[in-house]
Amino acid sequence: MSLQARIESLSSRHASLEMKISDEDHRPRPDGSALSRLKLEKLRVKEEMERLRRS
Repeated sequence: MSLQARIESLSSRHASLEMKISDEDHRPRPDGSALSRLKLEKLRVKEEMERLRRS
């Protein structure tokens, strides 16, 4: 997989996580632990994209 393809894949995953976070956050009783897990995963994806862009 090329570097650009990997970044695009991570970007897609990042957007998907953003939608999941938004969906969970707008539920009548959001699950705090699920939100924390999703946000942490989203942050890790973002950090990986930034690392790849710098290399």
